[in-house]
Amino acid sequence: MNAWIIAVGSEFLTPFKVDTNSLAITERLNAIGCHVRFKSVVGDDVQDLETQFRRAVGTVDVLICTGGLGPTEDDVTRDALSHALDLPLEEQPAIVEAIRQRFERRGLPMAAINRRQAMVPKGAVVLENPRGTAPGLWLARDGTSIAILPGPPREMIPMLEHVVATYLAPRSDGAGLFRRVLKITGRSESDVDSVCGPIYTPWSHAAIPIATTILAAMGQIELHLTATALSSAAAMAALDDAVGQLERALGASVYSTDGRPLERVIGDLLRERAMTISVAESCSGGLLASRLTDVPGSSAYFDRGVVCYSNAAKIELLHVPPGMIDEYGAVSEPVAHAMAVGVRAGADSSIGVGITGIAGPDGGTTDKPVGTVAIAVVTAVAARVQTFQFLGAREMVKFQSTQAAMNMLRLLLREPPPVRLH
Repeated sequence: MNAWIIAVGSEFLTPFKVDTNSLAITERLNAIGCHVRFKSVVGDDVQDLETQFRRAVGTVDVLICTGGLGPTEDDVTRDALSHALDLPLEEQPAIVEAIRQRFERRGLPMAAINRRQAMVPKGAVVLENPRGTAPGLWLARDGTSIAILPGPPREMIPMLEHVVATYLAPRSDGAGLFRRVLKITGRSESDVDSVCGPIYTPWSHAAIPIATTILAAMGQIELHLTATALSSAAAMAALDDAVGQLERALGASVYSTDGRPLERVIGDLLRERAMTISVAESCSGGLLASRLTDVPGSSAYFDRGVVCYSNAAKIELLHVPPGMIDEYGAVSEPVAHAMAVGVRAGADSSIGVGITGIAGPDGGTTDKPVGTVAIAVVTAVAARVQTFQFLGAREMVKFQSTQAAMNMLRLLLREPPPVRLH
């Protein structure tokens, strides 16, 4: 099966409100093997919504629409559906009475305008809504099953579960969509695709087809693998094999195959090794400390973070030699290394990290343009220092600095022999 989701509401076309219903609907449909092919957001305009209904009906197997079922004039979903399918609206006395009783239980009179919620396209099945006044609708036309659901999530989700269990799941023959995500850092999108493309291209024709989507995000690449199968066991076996092939091809660039973000991967590595970490940041302004401590339980391994933006702070708080700054500049590998050593010594932690760079938009030179960042990771027995040239605006340089620092740390912690405590 394939599906089209329509979210109704002019508020979703502003910067102040986001449609979240479609995410819940997609997750539930995928669980029964139904692919979502289209999503539409439509304002409270009856003609615009009618156009979307006409496009969807006959194109997909399942159409799910949320919102626009309230009692006011801008709640136009019923009218648009009636026009699109050429079905007259009929008032259902039982719905009117149910709404009236709901108001009476709250000690309120039912306004006449609420009768609009009792208008039902001829032949539609009414879906009860115990959590609100707007009933849902179920009907079919031209090979498309249509579910019209209320907008508020607390009303929509129980009705969605009923629709899926009663009308859609029996048609899936037990099939489902099963996913794995590989998270990769230190490689470009084109590099990942050139390495992995020959591996995953044949998967679409396998006994258990696997679709692959490559997504580029700031500081990382994601490979999303989706298998369609009749059982979870068969899908997981196919996905495990696929993930193994990609990991072998990409090597240490893959930092997660189970959905964990990089900061959680780092936290797990530190906890496993009973190690602690302290960080000294200049251009990243405390972002690395923030990301590391976003992980619940990070107090077990995170000791402290020092933001030393000025040269004076580097000298006073981290004991970076003034002559080193004069000779190499504040943005240099020797200074990054000295920052890492200084913060580690001050905290008596297992690991120290130093970041110094030029986040921009000003401050760059010919030798050290904006985006130049030096990063050091230091333990009792090892040190890694590297200079990067990041592209993008200030916030992008800051984020990429922390991503690179954590990846350097991850790679160091993976190396045998294990880093020992001092």
